[in-house]
Amino acid sequence: MKPTIKIVNSKKLLHTFIHLPAIIHKEHQNWVPPIYMDDREFFNPKKNKAFSYCDTILILALREQEVVGRAMGIINHKYNKQHHEKDVRFSFIECWDDQETYHTLIDYIAQWGKSKGMQKMVGPLGFTDKDPQGFLAEGYEEPTVIATNCSFPYMINLTENEGFTKKVDLVVYKIPIPQEEPIFYKKIRVRFEQQNHQLKVLEFSSRRKVKPYIRPVLNLVNQTFAGIYGFWPFTEDEMDDFANRYLYLINPRFIKLMVNNQNEVVAFVIGMSDISKGIQKARGYLLPFGFIHILKAGKKSKQLNLLLGAIHPDYQGKGLDVIMGIKMFDSARRAGKTVIDSHLELEHNHKVRAEMEKVGGRVYKRFRIFEKPLY
Repeated sequence: MKPTIKIVNSKKLLHTFIHLPAIIHKEHQNWVPPIYMDDREFFNPKKNKAFSYCDTILILALREQEVVGRAMGIINHKYNKQHHEKDVRFSFIECWDDQETYHTLIDYIAQWGKSKGMQKMVGPLGFTDKDPQGFLAEGYEEPTVIATNCSFPYMINLTENEGFTKKVDLVVYKIPIPQEEPIFYKKIRVRFEQQNHQLKVLEFSSRRKVKPYIRPVLNLVNQTFAGIYGFWPFTEDEMDDFANRYLYLINPRFIKLMVNNQNEVVAFVIGMSDISKGIQKARGYLLPFGFIHILKAGKKSKQLNLLLGAIHPDYQGKGLDVIMGIKMFDSARRAGKTVIDSHLELEHNHKVRAEMEKVGGRVYKRFRIFEKPLY
């Protein structure tokens, strides 16, 4: 029997939408559930400010009353206008290895997008590049890291069978943390300290001291990420939402800022302990005791995950990235970490990739975003 589509328009259906992946990935060892408290806010138009400038649709696929898939359609009008595009995005798509179900989901969003004047479909891509994006194309044997997708190999095949082609890949590096500071790092550190007396690195021991810098940091992101595919600048409300979503999970020792003599943030890098094992054990629930599993996992984990980093355009090419790296390596070593996950980098960002490879990083995951014209 061909699947039918049901639009998510109630709390009950939203609950089904949010929890369906746990059923599909029940036997998937590397899958990590979302933190459900965060997911409920993310999909709530009253909480997630991105809904205010995007058209959206959430759908479920049913076969004989059994839910067999889900997907979300997004039209980011602000992004489309700025980039002169007419794209509808598909995201958060999940189903079993069944072409008919996948076709039903993807075609419904395509027709919805066409009805609103869209000319191309892209995805998986959320509201912005800060949401999980791309299907996993390499690294299926590796555990999932927070804020990234975890998908079966068949999702690539199902997508290509619908006529989609690759738009862009994003790569993730695994970087070994050296037991001692490399000699070339020491030379750069000394030269930097001798030549940059107006810059200083800020390190933190409490989240309270970080809070005054949240908006300056994310304003710097707005200035430096403008050319990155899928990026849309934070509004001030979105800055606060983003901080609330992640700050409570981050040990402040893994936040490094560089400021000038006017105390303006000119560079930063943010990392967090890998907490995947804790989220798995908590099954995505913080309460009543899930947060304890998550905290323990962060302390035990040997992996540090980078979340975000940027350097002001006026300060690029001056070695600030190396200084940030040195400081992060120092804190990671003290915390007993042995490797760093770089998070997603566009495959054509050769400058950043070269820096990661310079310190021994290797690509261990690859995510793929697809596109297809809508005729």
